[in-house]
Amino acid sequence: YHRIHSADIIMINVVISGIAGKMGMRIGSLAANDKGLEIVGALESANNSAVGKDIGEILGIGKVGKKVQADFSNIAKSCDVLIEITTPDVTIEHLEQAIKSNIGMVIGTTALSPQQVEKIKSSAIKIPIVFSPNMSVGANLLFKLTEEVSKTLGKDYEVEIVEAHHSQKKDAPSGTAKRLGEAVCKVRGEMPPIKSIREGDIVGDHTVIFKGKVETIELIHRAHSRDAFAKGALDAAKFVKGRKAGLYGMGDVISK
Repeated sequence: YHRIHSADIIMINVVISGIAGKMGMRIGSLAANDKGLEIVGALESANNSAVGKDIGEILGIGKVGKKVQADFSNIAKSCDVLIEITTPDVTIEHLEQAIKSNIGMVIGTTALSPQQVEKIKSSAIKIPIVFSPNMSVGANLLFKLTEEVSKTLGKDYEVEIVEAHHSQKKDAPSGTAKRLGEAVCKVRGEMPPIKSIREGDIVGDHTVIFKGKVETIELIHRAHSRDAFAKGALDAAKFVKGRKAGLYGMGDVISK
């Protein structure tokens, strides 16, 4: 039996980008309660009303003495890992600063252009990056299962993907739906059709439908709360700290 002393706990200093967004707030709230993590900074776009406010006030946990910033270079030196689930242009801008400061990144941003994806991949030669459109353990298991079922079932089965999200989600189809489509395409050589639904406050539902003449198989992942993604992002931050440069996925985080 080994008694854990506080000195044994390796503290990881994280900066959360997009702290005032729905996802950023959940990541921040869970990080604030995680003894292995220290929120050393938070970012928002310059025109966001959160800039200049105490991070703790944004998260509803009382003042912590650190303010939300608009410029990552101001706080990069105190950071081990940047968690980035924002917009494509902001992500690439912060990526360049992370390389300059030799900081690991967790990137869950979606709607990236092919050129931006290539930029992330090439940057992983210099810093460790966990890159995934969906940080939840269940969704990443769904990626694997979709590929396996695609291999097992022949072309007799038609494949369709249906995804549903809240009405404020800007990109369609979702990054997760695209990744599921890629899992099918890897086996069949063509992307299946993807149907996108935007309504209400749906956190994130994804269904892969294999429709045969005599039976239908459906693989479903339904997120009940953003905490599924937030917890995954924090697990990824713990994974990436101290790793050698490289491009990692949530599959690496889960199987570590």
